[in-house]
Amino acid sequence: MSIESFANQHVLELVAYQPGKPIEETARELGLDPHDIVKLASNENPLGPSPKAVEAVARAAAGVNIYPDGAAFRLRSAIAEFCGVEFDQTVVGTGSSEVIELMCHALLNPQAEVVAARHAFSMYPVMSQLFGSTYVEVPNKPDWTHDLNGFLDAVTDRTRIIFITNPTNPVGTVVTQQEIDEFMDKVPEHVLVCFDEAYREFSDNPPDTLKFVREGRNVIVLRTFSKAYGLAGLRVGYGVAPEHVTGMLHKARAPFNLHVLAQEAALAALADAEHVRRTVENNAAGMRFYEDAFREMGLEWIPSQGNFILVKVGQGRKVFDDMLARGVIVRAQDGYGLPEWIRISIGTPAENARCLEVLREVL
Repeated sequence: MSIESFANQHVLELVAYQPGKPIEETARELGLDPHDIVKLASNENPLGPSPKAVEAVARAAAGVNIYPDGAAFRLRSAIAEFCGVEFDQTVVGTGSSEVIELMCHALLNPQAEVVAARHAFSMYPVMSQLFGSTYVEVPNKPDWTHDLNGFLDAVTDRTRIIFITNPTNPVGTVVTQQEIDEFMDKVPEHVLVCFDEAYREFSDNPPDTLKFVREGRNVIVLRTFSKAYGLAGLRVGYGVAPEHVTGMLHKARAPFNLHVLAQEAALAALADAEHVRRTVENNAAGMRFYEDAFREMGLEWIPSQGNFILVKVGQGRKVFDDMLARGVIVRAQDGYGLPEWIRISIGTPAENARCLEVLREVL
């Protein structure tokens, strides 16, 4: 009898998360020089990390024989000050995805339900299924934004978490402050509302969701250092929530979950507003470049407030494969239920130009 026969069935039925294809793997498979490959698949910061973060990592490297501060006191203190909340209202993780996992540890079981948009971060259904919970998808509105009234209609007595991704991934749309305020006026108290704001820095007019934390509502606001701050390789994310929520998450958190290099880099990156400003400016220019090109090419795209853009190309998987063969990595969207689309992360001007050149070739 195999060990799988004793495993939880909902775990065996999981489809593992598929990240964007790494440059090194692509180079090996195609026999290309890694330096000739353009990766625009994982919404990474094309400008790299903050130089101040790099310096902080170098300074901290000699001390990696010592366990990190398990409470991440300095980093959480800086996050609390940055967000205008109390220290005890913060929690950090190896990317915001770990904070999502902590929420699921605290609240989910086979009797629980999770509500999210149909086209949303793929870790939501993975985590829901990992804990044996029912995952309820709500179709987007015709303009591709979250249907918050549909979310409310989907809530039952078993609903434990609602995920609102703002801006959304992989679509890039946003819901407004008024829509969120009206939603929060109606959401039941037995539900934890998660505002996942991984792409907040790129949004034109991001809503204020931290006010619900200050009001003591059952909410958690997720943010990350992986995107605008350029620390994807160090995996640093955080959550801000009332203390009765963060207290649960800290109980579920593994000790020393954020290593010393990550803590020091994030602390330095948070203080480097200039690097974030340059990142956002590069993103805005790249977005205009793609929109102008797609308009000229007669392609349909979805206006995005993230650092990526969805464009309809017909056979998305084939276009992905054909671009990959030419050394440009984008992201096929069939896994998100969008087989005619690809997602392109905004890169440097040179990377964007190369991506568009190859897209024109394969189309």
